[in-house]
Amino acid sequence: MLRLTVFWVLTIYLLLYIGVSGIAAQSSTTEAIKKVMDAQQQAWNQGNLETFMAGYWRSDSLCFIGSRGLTHGWNQTLANYQKGYPSAEAMGKLTFTVLSVERLSRKSAYVIGKWHLARKGGDLQGHYTLLWKKIKGQWYIVSDHSS
Repeated sequence: MLRLTVFWVLTIYLLLYIGVSGIAAQSSTTEAIKKVMDAQQQAWNQGNLETFMAGYWRSDSLCFIGSRGLTHGWNQTLANYQKGYPSAEAMGKLTFTVLSVERLSRKSAYVIGKWHLARKGGDLQGHYTLLWKKIKGQWYIVSDHSS
């Protein structure tokens, strides 16, 4: 009887530990991703597209899906941003609103949110879904669908 009680106590402890660890990992992932997005928002609002792009995986495999279709590669994504937003005035002031972060694994997460650009020529807004991967200890956007 004592062995059975010890077994159940250890089982419950293990399940609680796993649950708390999972919550802590989710929280850590969310905080790390939001930190990158805050830096991107700040860079955008300072008119610095290259620093904004630091949140994206610097690879030819980066995938960006926007109103003009599919773009592959960090360099082409930057070029598209530069063409679409040629000045700080055109860029306006960016605000990200993260609606959800789902940790898919230790090294990947899925983020859903809203973006808003306040501009003199008229505001723009939409939604985004981002696939994030942890590469060499740093979180990067590897796929962005913004509309």
